[in-house]
Amino acid sequence: MKRLIKVMSMLLVLSLASIAIMAIATPTGPQELIESVANQTLERIKKDKDKIKADPKFVNGLIEELVLPNFDFERMSRWVLGKHWRKANDSQKQQFIEEFKNLLIRTYATSLLEYSNQEIRYLPFRAAAGAEEVTVRSEIDQPGGFAIPIDYQLYQKGAEWKVFDVIIDDVSLVTNYRSSFSREIRQSGLDNLIKSLAEKN
Repeated sequence: MKRLIKVMSMLLVLSLASIAIMAIATPTGPQELIESVANQTLERIKKDKDKIKADPKFVNGLIEELVLPNFDFERMSRWVLGKHWRKANDSQKQQFIEEFKNLLIRTYATSLLEYSNQEIRYLPFRAAAGAEEVTVRSEIDQPGGFAIPIDYQLYQKGAEWKVFDVIIDDVSLVTNYRSSFSREIRQSGLDNLIKSLAEKN
């Protein structure tokens, strides 16, 4: 399971480089927004590559600036915890959201250095008119291998689009963590899961 999460996280980092969906004044369709920001984000990674290598902590700020504002961590946390979210008190919920966010920062930071200019292709966008939840599909080329499909699930929150799940090669990031965390909660409880995440983070 840990190896699967590591592989998924590495692929997700490569794809997230192309979907740092920044807030803009005029609402834009999700795919147009993703593609318009892709080049800027990739250039930033290339530009700061030496800084990232010299100071690993630098990448944390890069991820927080470009990637995390575009995720709805409360919605993701609700889905990840499932029935355990409904039983948690407000303090536990806030602590879990924070540690889950830090977990992704830590995972992405570790994987970001493995980015090596793989080509990203966007597939034709299909969504019903006025849809509030959509999927943006893409593929990441792998040298000597098959392209890996990456699907981004977004929903419209006001005038913005927020990512709430990423599906890598038919494996959902949220579902993957949900399975792993559920086992830990059954064994030792939610508080111990939060404590474990905090210690690792």
